[in-house]
Amino acid sequence: MKNDHSERWVDLHIHTHFSDGSFSPDEVVKRALKNNLSAIGITDHDSVNGVEPAIASASKYQLEIVPGVELTAEKNNKEIHMLGYYVDWQDNKFRAKLTELQEIRSERAEKMVGRLKQFGVDISFQDVQKLAGVGAIGRLHLARVIIQAGYVNSVEEAFRRYIGDNCPSYVKKYRFTPREAIDVIAGVGGIPVLAHPGILNSDELIPQLVKDGLKGIEVYYINQDADRYRSLAQEYGLIPTGGSDCHGPAKGKILMGKIKLPYAMLERLKEG
Repeated sequence: MKNDHSERWVDLHIHTHFSDGSFSPDEVVKRALKNNLSAIGITDHDSVNGVEPAIASASKYQLEIVPGVELTAEKNNKEIHMLGYYVDWQDNKFRAKLTELQEIRSERAEKMVGRLKQFGVDISFQDVQKLAGVGAIGRLHLARVIIQAGYVNSVEEAFRRYIGDNCPSYVKKYRFTPREAIDVIAGVGGIPVLAHPGILNSDELIPQLVKDGLKGIEVYYINQDADRYRSLAQEYGLIPTGGSDCHGPAKGKILMGKIKLPYAMLERLKEG
């Protein structure tokens, strides 16, 4: 008998306009269906506000929504992004913590606007807020406003010249340790997964993250050595996951559909 899941595909890393994505949850759902996906992870930065509308939209089409979040931690002066899957997104204490992190994001962005002015990039924080709309403000919003103002031609150039890590207008985030991020996720029943380790490029941190409670690692990601991280997942007993990290056209290309994983990978995640 044929396995019902043999032709089913998932993408476990997608952003909506509730963080720095361009698409509404409804638009994300419709694009997921066009890409023949059976399940998607809604993983906005410091926000779960996109989960409920995504579930409502997906219920009309029998698309499965994996409730998630992406938190930013820091260790050794490196940003570590931690995905949390199957978090209790309705938990009030958890949502209050996310609101606090969003406020810190906003304060950081305002400081970066001030620093940009020192380097001749005159943009207003109000324009950043307007572009972000309902979303948790991030550097991608800043980059897009810098482009709109005519100072650079691409998101990559904005990061490279001004707001990337250790660049002139970069401001460090609130110091949230990986252990704290993992504890926040686990505290609401979530499964903590290290996002895009290829971008982090600090595999030596993984053993400590495992000791801190890390349960999974994003093995499959755009332009990342999947064999390397599949091997590390096996070595440390981590759940392998993956996704496109789709932000809509905000990053220049719509990445949904570029990473499609068999449904069996989601089943493994559900086992915890």
